[in-house]
Amino acid sequence: MKAFPFYKQHDQMDCGPTCLRMLAKYYGRNYSIQRLREYSNINKIGVSLLGVSEAAEKIGFRTLGAKVNIEQLNTAVLPCILHWQQRHFVILYKKKKGKYHIADPALGVIKFTAQEFVDSWFGKTQQNSGIALFISPTPQFYEGEDDKKTGLNWTVLFNYRRAYTRLIIQLFFGLAIGSILQLIAPLLTQQIVDTGINTRNLSFVNIILIAQIMLFLGTMSVGFIRSWIMLHMTTRINISILTNFLAKLMRLPMGFFESKRTGDIMQRMNDHKRIESFLTGTTLNTLFSLLNLALYIVVVAFYNTQILLIFLVSTILYTSAILIFMKRRRELDQRQFTNSANNQSNMVELITGIQEIKLHNCEQQKRWHWESIQARLFRYSVKSLALSQYQQAGSSFINQGKNILITFISAKAVIEGNLTLGGMMAVQYMASQLNSPIEQLLGLMQGYQDAKISLERLNEVHGLDDEESVDKHWVYDLPSNKSISISNLTFRYPGAGNDPILENVNLQVPEGKTTAIVGMSGSGKTTILKLLLRFYQAEKGEIKVGDTNLNQISFKEWRKTCGVVMQDGFIFSDTIAGNIAVGDDHPNPEQIERAIKVANIQEFIEALPLGLNTKIGSGGNGISQGQRQRLLIARAVYKDPHYIFFDEATNSLDANNEKVIMDNLKDFFTGRTVIVVAHRLSTVRNADNIIVLSKGRIIEQGTHMELNNIKGEYHGLVKNQLELGS
Repeated sequence: MKAFPFYKQHDQMDCGPTCLRMLAKYYGRNYSIQRLREYSNINKIGVSLLGVSEAAEKIGFRTLGAKVNIEQLNTAVLPCILHWQQRHFVILYKKKKGKYHIADPALGVIKFTAQEFVDSWFGKTQQNSGIALFISPTPQFYEGEDDKKTGLNWTVLFNYRRAYTRLIIQLFFGLAIGSILQLIAPLLTQQIVDTGINTRNLSFVNIILIAQIMLFLGTMSVGFIRSWIMLHMTTRINISILTNFLAKLMRLPMGFFESKRTGDIMQRMNDHKRIESFLTGTTLNTLFSLLNLALYIVVVAFYNTQILLIFLVSTILYTSAILIFMKRRRELDQRQFTNSANNQSNMVELITGIQEIKLHNCEQQKRWHWESIQARLFRYSVKSLALSQYQQAGSSFINQGKNILITFISAKAVIEGNLTLGGMMAVQYMASQLNSPIEQLLGLMQGYQDAKISLERLNEVHGLDDEESVDKHWVYDLPSNKSISISNLTFRYPGAGNDPILENVNLQVPEGKTTAIVGMSGSGKTTILKLLLRFYQAEKGEIKVGDTNLNQISFKEWRKTCGVVMQDGFIFSDTIAGNIAVGDDHPNPEQIERAIKVANIQEFIEALPLGLNTKIGSGGNGISQGQRQRLLIARAVYKDPHYIFFDEATNSLDANNEKVIMDNLKDFFTGRTVIVVAHRLSTVRNADNIIVLSKGRIIEQGTHMELNNIKGEYHGLVKNQLELGS
């Protein structure tokens, strides 16, 4: 059976598309992870089995999802996708000698015993069956075209280093000097023994010792200078890579951030450190070691070719032993990681859920569950220790055998007169120094593997289209008619099997008027605002500003004219003034004063010790929800926009504050195009037009009085909030 191809998932929720990527490769096709993500309708909470099945069928597979027991699975055609631990997707690609071979996109290729496999597949359920997706290729699978390989784009990365060619030349010059100085040290030791001691010439010994002191000072100075050069170069390269990544990140559409977890984006930020480390520290240090290796090999060969041959053979054996044990160690580490993660989650659960544990008298049950996790951790610790000792015994045996043989050969050469005693000491010193470059070379291989994975993740982001592509012609001036019209709009959020959140919506928002949107939770009110702000693209239909399609207008130009208060608006770690005048390096005091007055927040600001210069925490730490919401309103007012979008902008305010702010906003809204989304009907009763949404459709519209008179859905909403009598 051919080796099963393995890909590591890039993001926390990529397990489903990554499993499909491995299966496609197994059957001879290459698909990009981004394409498979789109086909499976992945979102921030991941992908469902239905999404994986739909994506597989789009690329030419035939799929069958089933709930099967272990006996049925043993007779099935492999590979297949398993729903692992009720929360993850993996591939079972082989069963051999009672071992189940799993390709886990998060951890790697792992072998399980039958009991371990069953425990992981069934998860915490007490059932004796699990979910599997059986996949087989159809003729259509082989008819399509592979995605073009974009490559890892190492050239771009090495271009970052090209700007520091002068520093690199200085660095290599220092490396060469350091290597020569290190090579001189054993030769000086040889001269002390062979010349100074044998001739009893103390003056010569003193001279050599002075030379060794100077050699030490020179080596230390070269090391210090090299460290400073490395610091300057690595810092600049890291900042350059990170700055370009942030610039690209800021150009991506909002849909990217809506479908990615914060941890996934942060991981890509951390990836830059690994790449920078590989480009500078790992590669340059290894080159330095290889330079030493070449010099020492030449010198040792000059002294005794037998010793060099022993070193080369022992190095091959040592490297082979490391690689043999590395695979098993990685497998144990991955399983230990899973158990440790379960242990940590269980401890957090015990502490945070202590109230429920006590209320339901399940202390003993939860403690027994914790003890079972500790037992598994202990078993893997025993296996890990045994493996470590086997590896240590093997490598120590090889190294010690090599040292004994080198000592024997060199001592024999001294006795036979083919080598001096000082030469023997020098050779043994140089032979011992040959181990370090080999270990660093193994480290370089691991560093390359890490950097390769990181680079794939980064290239994936750099390969995405910008929100505002430079290739497209954009409209930068809004039309004279600034009314908004929505025609036959249909939209559904990413995710297999999701129903449309909006369906065939037609809506007119007249310029200079206030339009309110009301309805039950989940009816699509906030989604309309997000489509107007161009967070997403509509599945069907169009949005126009006057006669201009909204998709043709520059993103920056459009958002410049929009003042927005969203339900989850963000407060930055900045001063009050900085949070009101976001994006303005030189805030206008008069505009800030007006914004504060409209948002009715002056009393709160005046009570602060530093007033507008008081710094508040990230996310609004240190202020109440009502104060936070008033700051967001002030931010929208400060912008002095033509379009105003309010999404539950007053739901955290008390009745008095809400009345004052709504009275202030009434004057501010004059001449502006306003869309207000609210559950509180007191907020929208004075709107020029009220739209009532239900399950993604417009069911009523009109003024407050008109909608009350028809005794429909709006009347029921008002009645429920005690705005009207029964």
